[in-house]
Parts: sequence; C-alpha cells; structure tokens
Amino acid sequence: MLQKYMMAKEFYTTEKAGLIQQSMHRYSISSYILFFFTFSFAGWLWEVLLHVFIDHTVVNRGVLYGPWLPIYGFGGVLILLLLRRFAEKPLQVFLMTMLTAGTMEFVTGTVLWKVYQMRWWDYRDSLINLKGFVCLEGLLLFGAGGLVILYFAAPKLSVQYRKLPDKFRTVLCICFLGIFIIDVIFSLMHPNAGFGVTVPRP
Repeated sequence: MLQKYMMAKEFYTTEKAGLIQQSMHRYSISSYILFFFTFSFAGWLWEVLLHVFIDHTVVNRGVLYGPWLPIYGFGGVLILLLLRRFAEKPLQVFLMTMLTAGTMEFVTGTVLWKVYQMRWWDYRDSLINLKGFVCLEGLLLFGAGGLVILYFAAPKLSVQYRKLPDKFRTVLCICFLGIFIIDVIFSLMHPNAGFGVTVPRP
C-alpha cells in the first residue's frame, strides 16, 4: 500500500513539474493572435450551447456578429501574458484569474450599459453579484478556466499552431484580424441585440 502511495505521489509530482514547465513557454505573436481567436470562439460556443440547453434555441451571443466573444479572448491572452510567471503557484493563478476576469467583466459590462442602455449579461438573480455584471459562480468558473488555459490548452494549442506553415499562419492571422476589425466597427454602430442576447436597461 505504501509503495502504491509513493508511486502515485511520484507520478503526481512529475506530472505537476511537467505542466509547470510547459506553461512557462514563451509564445510567438502569431500564437497570441490565434489564442485570442480560439478562446473567443470557445467562449462564444460555450454561451451559445448554454443558451440552447436553457432556452432550447440558438442565439448569436455577444455584441459582435461574428462567432467570437472577445472578452474570453482578451482574458485568455492576459492570463498567459500576466500570470505565466506565477505558474508554480496554481492557487495564486486561480485567484488572480478571478480578479482579472472579474475586473474585465465589470468594466466591460458597465461601459456597454452606459453607452447602449443594455446588458449583454445579467447576474442580478445570483446570490452574490456586483451590480449584475459579476457573480461569484462566474468568477469560480473563470478561475478554473484560467488553470486549464495556462497549464493545458495553451501549450497544446501552441504545438498545433507551430505545425502550420509560417506564411499560412501569417495570412491566417491577418485575415482573422481584418474580419474582426470590420465586425467591431460595424457593431459599434449597430450592436448585436435582441432576444436571448441583451436585457434592456430597467
């Protein structure tokens, strides 16, 4: 029994050291751009599927019209840029991710509310929330997501990105950025809104 415990402990220690080591890898600019769009799409897909599960209908979530929610993309990239140095302390990464995500949600939600008189998310029904823009459940999920991004997703995705030919990767980044900028400009004037997307200001 003691031998099995020691083997399990050694395996855990080795795996943890490996995850920490790969999480501290430096990424290229093109990788960060692709991270942004990958995380933005993953966030959009998560919210669309969540809405399907709850309301049984497909809704294009977010202020923009493309299949991306940039708050997830910016959040993921910020985690990699700011928190990689704390990779040896997962609990600290978890808490700092909650702080980063909470700040982004509150600032973004407040600005959108004041500019467009609408909410694109509303946590006022949650037991612990801050003006409906941030809630404890969401922060806990973001904290867990930060750990997944730093220790698992980013290192694995980076390997796949590097398999792409350099020229193709560059063109792909330029195309994504071009379409995204057009979407942002159009959405600033005509934001995506309506049933399942926004809540009118009370």
